[in-house]
This record gives sequence, C-alpha cells and structure tokens, in this order.
Amino acid sequence: MTPRIDRVPYDGAVAQRMIALVQAEYVRRYGGEDATPLRPADFEPPHGGFFVCYLGEEPVATGAWRRYGAEDAEMKRLFVTESARGRGLARAMVAHLESDARAHGRTRMILESGSEQPEALALYASLGYRPVTPFGVYANEPGARHLGRTLNGADADISIGTVGAAVSIDGMAEPGSLM
Repeated sequence: MTPRIDRVPYDGAVAQRMIALVQAEYVRRYGGEDATPLRPADFEPPHGGFFVCYLGEEPVATGAWRRYGAEDAEMKRLFVTESARGRGLARAMVAHLESDARAHGRTRMILESGSEQPEALALYASLGYRPVTPFGVYANEPGARHLGRTLNGADADISIGTVGAAVSIDGMAEPGSLM
C-alpha cells in the first residue's frame, strides 16, 4: 500500500483524533500532555500546515509546521501510530513538512523534542538536525532538546530511502528503530 500525505484542518476530526494519540504518547513517556499553546490558524497556509499520512483509508501518521519568527518554521506533532512504525513514514513526513515550509518562504525548520523520545532524536540526527538555542514553552526544561536544520542549500533535501544507523544528538538518542 502506498502512503498518501494530505493537508487537513487542524481542528478537523481526523487531525483531532491523531492529536489525541500524540498527546497520549506524551502522557505515557513524560507523565503529561504537551502544554504548548496552539491555534488552528497557526496551521493554515501560508503560516503553516497540518498533515496526515494515510495507508489506504487509515490515518497512520501526522506532522505539522507553523511559522516561528521571521524565517523559521517550527515542526509540531510528528507521530506515527505503533502499527505503522518502521516503514519510513516519519522520515517521509519530515521531508513533506520541510518541502511545504520551504515553499512558503521558511528557511529553517526548528523543533522541540525530549530525552524520552530516543527514536525521534535518532531520526532527527540522521536527517541533519543539530542543537539550536532553546525556545518555546520547554526552553528551560532539562530533558528538552531543541533542534534545527536549514531548508536551503545543498543539504536541504532529505532522502526518503532506507534509514541507516542511528546517530546521537547530545548523547541522548539510543540506537533502535526509528519512528
């Protein structure tokens, strides 16, 4: 089955169902939901986008970006359901988010992650994400990881082929299956 990525409204039923799954994962890993304030308008073009990946008619992954400052895009809600992990969908979603943000004039993608998400940290490192100055709600949290990468230049395009060995960001990512 070929995956399909569609733009969906942030406040739509499919997006809200996927967001609930993301938040449940945060509760499982961190003991609470992500408290970052988000508004549906944050994810409307040209200021952002919210996307769902489908296998057939089943939503199995999500990802979003929103404008952050004059030139940056902030990645939000990257998630793949447990049953769909290991198929490269997170990598494909990141590539899609970066392409969409670049098409809307963004020059860098930034994100917040955490020490309890080693698979995500390994994925981001393998895609060229590196530490950036802490920002946002979790800027002062010891387990927070703030990462970014340019959307311009020779290294801007992500290969969506097979993922190689996991690499480490700040020693926090452990080898293992990527999202």
